[in-house]
Amino acid sequence: MALVKEKKKELIEKFKEHEKDTGSPSVQIALLTERINSLSDHFKAHKRDHHSRRGLLRMVSTRRSLLAYLKNNDEKEYHEIIKRLDLRK
Repeated sequence: MALVKEKKKELIEKFKEHEKDTGSPSVQIALLTERINSLSDHFKAHKRDHHSRRGLLRMVSTRRSLLAYLKNNDEKEYHEIIKRLDLRK
């Protein structure tokens, strides 16, 4: 499910690195995390929705790749985003 325009704008404002930033890894990770969380709620009600589950797995894989990129290039930002999004336990 697509993110609501206001929620997306709010996430971009929260995680942007400069004024016109919409595509930095931290913003992309935040947007993917929001979509993954909403899809996880969707699957609690629709257990047999296997087509959407494939999309969820692709989003998780993309987020994992972006996190690996961030860890290799800016470890401080990586730890900050992990903490802010509460991704690791």
